[in-house]
Amino acid sequence: MLGVDPGLRNTGWGIIEASRGSRLSFVACGSLHSDGDAALAERLAQLQRGLAEIITAHSPHEAAVEETFVNRDPQSALKLGLARGVALAAPALAGLEVAEYAANLVKKTVVGNGHAEKAQVAMMVRVLLPASRAESADAADALAVAICHAQHRASRAAARLLQARA
Repeated sequence: MLGVDPGLRNTGWGIIEASRGSRLSFVACGSLHSDGDAALAERLAQLQRGLAEIITAHSPHEAAVEETFVNRDPQSALKLGLARGVALAAPALAGLEVAEYAANLVKKTVVGNGHAEKAQVAMMVRVLLPASRAESADAADALAVAICHAQHRASRAAARLLQARA
């Protein structure tokens, strides 16, 4: 599964495998960087192409994207929202089911504290995925999103089944 931590400058991504039960395995991770001197549309296109390449290279079956938090600066919030839109659209265009998780839920799932610091998240990602090589906070956060999805997807599937039966 693909986890994405969206950002206009840096978008973290992480791929893990989740076998039956709670066994998680690290596959790959990294960060996509857009050219800060390019026009906004081109920067978004760079992120979309990068995510599409990752999806093609690793063939994940599903994706999870971190939801944005409220930002005091409206321009920054808007740009982050646009990058998040790309992070949602790229896997959807590849035919993947996409889940969304609040940052506090990701932190609570991985660390046990919804207000954990980035360093705590990165440390727990290394504990849960000892083979991981997250060299940036964005990549570690993306792996945390994937871990969160692996832990919560069974309950999401059960909820969808109940809705279908209703």
